[in-house]
Amino acid sequence: MSEEKRITTEARGHVLLIGLSRPAKLNAFDPQMLRELAEAYSELEKGPYRCGVLFAHGDHFTAGLDLAKVAPVVMQGKGLFPDEGMIDPFGLHGAARTKPMVCAVHGRCLTLGIELVLASDITIAAEDTKFAQIEVKRGIFPFGGATLRWVQASGWGNAMRWLLTGDELGADEALRIGLVQEVAPRGKHLEKAIAIAETIAAQAPLGVQATLASARMRVEKGFEPAAKELVPRILSLMQTEDAREGMMSFVERRVAKFEGR
Repeated sequence: MSEEKRITTEARGHVLLIGLSRPAKLNAFDPQMLRELAEAYSELEKGPYRCGVLFAHGDHFTAGLDLAKVAPVVMQGKGLFPDEGMIDPFGLHGAARTKPMVCAVHGRCLTLGIELVLASDITIAAEDTKFAQIEVKRGIFPFGGATLRWVQASGWGNAMRWLLTGDELGADEALRIGLVQEVAPRGKHLEKAIAIAETIAAQAPLGVQATLASARMRVEKGFEPAAKELVPRILSLMQTEDAREGMMSFVERRVAKFEGR
């Protein structure tokens, strides 16, 4: 008998909702849950979707890793990363995600949870959210990208304040240092995240993906390589049906109907 699914997916038009669904274990990740999350991200990438929303069922976003189940796998150095060709939710291994991800967090958002936040493009936090990156208290360090991205998001001092102490920070502090982009009342955070995703999904898909790719190139490769790609990107987009539709809708004063072509 197969184990119960740990990740849910729900299509809402051009938006794919991806839910962490192991609430009895505080949505802690075991190898199966990591694999299913990669499968869900791959579904977003390959399907007819334009934006994803990552959220969690239950009282908490995630407690991080299920150490009892993950530790033996980590010791073997295998089983935690997606198969070749699949999308890595943490953006470190496997194929790269090209479609935007909006993250909605609440309750406890620990360790791997913060790294999912940092790997997303926009994060909405419920006002009761508590964050902590506690690997230093376990004799290890974050391996899901926090050491690579938190400095970029919050600056050196702010990142080190929480990475090196393992202390807990609340939603308001997370907003102040740029870890999240908005704080919403509990119960409204997911609604807000979906609304943002639907707004993104209503834009020209190729333009959205080009914007995301350009910004990522600036972060990953530096200013000059990204700057050299600006003109080729815009010239390429100007040849698309979406660009023509965008121009015509402006002239005709109507809502554009983009097809991603």
